[in-house]
Amino acid sequence: MRNVFLSAAIALTAAALWAQTGPPWPEKIPTNGPMYKVDPFWPKPLPNKWSMQQIVDIYVDKDDHIWIINRQTDARPDEIGAATNHHIECCVPGPQIIQFDQQGNVLKAWDGKGTPGWPGRLQTLGIDRNLNVYVSGTTPGDTIGKYDSNGKFLSDFGHRGPKVPANQVKQNNQQTDTFPPGIGAFEFDEDAHEIYIADGFLNKRILVYDMDTGAFKRGWGGHGTALSEIDNDPTPDYDITAPTPPDQKQFAPALHCAHPSNDGFVYVCERGSDSIQVFTKQGKFVSRYWIHPATQSRGPHCGTIWSMTDPPCGTIYNLALSTDKEQRYIFVADGTNNTVWILNRKTGALVGSFGGNGRYAGQLHWIDAIAVDSRGNIYTGEVEDGKRIQKFVPVNGAAKAAAAKPQ
Repeated sequence: MRNVFLSAAIALTAAALWAQTGPPWPEKIPTNGPMYKVDPFWPKPLPNKWSMQQIVDIYVDKDDHIWIINRQTDARPDEIGAATNHHIECCVPGPQIIQFDQQGNVLKAWDGKGTPGWPGRLQTLGIDRNLNVYVSGTTPGDTIGKYDSNGKFLSDFGHRGPKVPANQVKQNNQQTDTFPPGIGAFEFDEDAHEIYIADGFLNKRILVYDMDTGAFKRGWGGHGTALSEIDNDPTPDYDITAPTPPDQKQFAPALHCAHPSNDGFVYVCERGSDSIQVFTKQGKFVSRYWIHPATQSRGPHCGTIWSMTDPPCGTIYNLALSTDKEQRYIFVADGTNNTVWILNRKTGALVGSFGGNGRYAGQLHWIDAIAVDSRGNIYTGEVEDGKRIQKFVPVNGAAKAAAAKPQ
């Protein structure tokens, strides 16, 4: 009888651990879940000899139009030869904000350089229900600028940090007035008029502000840590031969996203720990889902977009929630393994994947952006020298059921 009770206790302990940290990463990737195929002819070629550069973020608006950041600052000379030599056929820098329709036609395109509030290095894009466009950047002194759909400046979010080199700015997870060295990822909760900011390039926290006034409302750290209890020390390295990074109390930067769900949760991309942390909208910790945690997430020998002597690190560059009413799936953009992982949102269990490193249609190279439309189509954006957007369409019943308006 004692063994029966002991077995039951172990089972309950395991169930509680599962609820806190999600299921373990499977040795074999499931192949019977949602399935997608690439549309190799989407989008249509850009007009006016525009070059497509790093697609650092994608947003699908209420009309199912697809907006991208076309980060032209990373164009190589051989990609924009026509800009300086009229004898060269192609190309010139494309506009930094481009809007496509469902067929892949360009609807609008503009470049905000020179307008008030325009970031120095673009990072995140958002479109509200009124089709206003919000753009953030990561250069010291950057914040979020608000523009109409034609690029006219409307307002500035403020909270600008000092315009000094990023290496001169120290962590301060307690102050909420400024964002040094800029704002990385953000997302709206328009019903609550709130904006969630993942302040996790230098700091390690999630902050929530009034979307209209910019007033600070609340914030938290990893596992729901109060702002006052977050340390301001560098995140330590870890033994990369371990099966997962340590389940430490503090967030491990970089934090690449904070996406609210329809039912009151917030999903945070913790690239520095190969994981998604799940919270209530008030910051109470709910669960953690590991994303291919055997991949090195931080520490020495991690390559970057600017230095490719080493491979990149970390697995969760961004995520998107499916658009069905239940939002049953999480689509994770893993820019190190160049794969989109598909998770059951409620349990964190891996149910499918697509992609793989390469340059052919349907493969991915340094995926950094992902978004889903109401028909269940998935859009991916690549940075470094991948520099393209791709469209993946649902092909089986499980994938088609994850759409607000199934095709």
